[in-house]
Amino acid sequence: MKNIFRTKPIESLLAETKGKDGLSKVLGSFELTMLGIGAIIGTGIFVLTGIAAANYSGPALVISFIIAGLACGFAALCYAEIAAMVPVAGSAYTYGYAALGEFWAWIIGWDLILEYAFAIGTVAIGWSGYFTSIVADLGLKLPTAITKAPFEGGLINLPAVAILVVITGILVAGVKQSATTNNIIVAIKLAVVLLFIVLGVSHVNTANWHPFMPYGWKGVFSGASVIFFAYIGFDAVSTAAEEVRNPQKDLPRGIIASLIICTVLYIVVSAILTGMVPYLKFKETAAPVAFALQQVGINWGSALVSVGAICGLTSVLIVMMFGQTRILFAMSRDGLLPRVFGHVDQRFHTPVKSTLLVGIITMIVAGFTPIGVVSELTNVGTLAAFIIVSASVIVLRKKEPDRPRTFKVPFSPVTPVLSMAACAFLIFNLQKITLVRFAVWLVIGLVLYFVYGYKHSTVSGDNSIDESAM
Repeated sequence: MKNIFRTKPIESLLAETKGKDGLSKVLGSFELTMLGIGAIIGTGIFVLTGIAAANYSGPALVISFIIAGLACGFAALCYAEIAAMVPVAGSAYTYGYAALGEFWAWIIGWDLILEYAFAIGTVAIGWSGYFTSIVADLGLKLPTAITKAPFEGGLINLPAVAILVVITGILVAGVKQSATTNNIIVAIKLAVVLLFIVLGVSHVNTANWHPFMPYGWKGVFSGASVIFFAYIGFDAVSTAAEEVRNPQKDLPRGIIASLIICTVLYIVVSAILTGMVPYLKFKETAAPVAFALQQVGINWGSALVSVGAICGLTSVLIVMMFGQTRILFAMSRDGLLPRVFGHVDQRFHTPVKSTLLVGIITMIVAGFTPIGVVSELTNVGTLAAFIIVSASVIVLRKKEPDRPRTFKVPFSPVTPVLSMAACAFLIFNLQKITLVRFAVWLVIGLVLYFVYGYKHSTVSGDNSIDESAM
């Protein structure tokens, strides 16, 4: 069974990107940065800020964002080095295959499938909430039966399903079209976030920041674990590595630039938000930014923010679903999942079958699952992926020290170790039930790997077993 630790040579990974099942190279650093912002700025600001402030951090939400941002910063540096060195679809799954071996690649790939499926579900549910609010403002109240999951008193969250149908169609059409659509939407939502900052800063009441840390440091750390969901965007940037024109330069720029821009915006918005409205009031809403403006009487601004939130969450859906399809595509191309999903359509030059499968699965998640369950499952998956990527940097530095690296993690191996420690710390601050659900998912994945993936892997084992990865 030691063949489960067989690695896939980087040369083999790179060679696959040039065949008929390789993806078109159409993205530059600007598109990558916009993809990152598209994924990062969305649910974190427009949905989860209220949940985290009311239930975990209080006004100390600012500190929670700083903690989560630091953990992501360490991980982003690791992603930047390895993505530039191995510009292949699959993100952490592919990096784990090259550095740690097939078994760990499967674990993280299976983990990423969970991460993205539930991330997409969370965002689609948030999108539905804002859409329902806007429709209600126009005088049309949609019935609970078609706007809530069965566990929340409804039958199906139909708006969440409908937007995923649209996003699936956009992604089938092609990556260039998807990137262009994303660029336009990101520009709109950045304008809305800046508008909120301008309108809200003059309505900050410093009395609302007292008590600053009502739930103590435990609440701050738990809040950081919850809003960590907001930062998974740069992982999605790395899933596009195979479709980048100059990955050695553009990938590090896109990953790091998007993280810096979004972290600054998160800190500023969370400070203003908790200064405008007492933190406990956010228990009353799933749309905290629009709610805050309503509370201070800026109803027209609230309406604009709701429209911006719809745009923001739409761009998150585009990038998240894009990332999910590329991971499924990479795992299928390697034979660990049915090869049919690793096929590139010759008309659209996209993995159409994997895109349709992801679309169907996420529609089921968004239509029938409560938001509290899906968001925390996403966080544990993201944090586990970051740990694997950070470990891969250390291993590849040892295994292939002479391989060219256009970007190097500073102070390695200290920085990757700090990344792993920070992510592990945040995992243990999640709810126990979340960790139990995650463990069950991994057990299901292990059964699937040994029943199917191990036997159908395209890696020969004879040529690629590397004892150092064990």
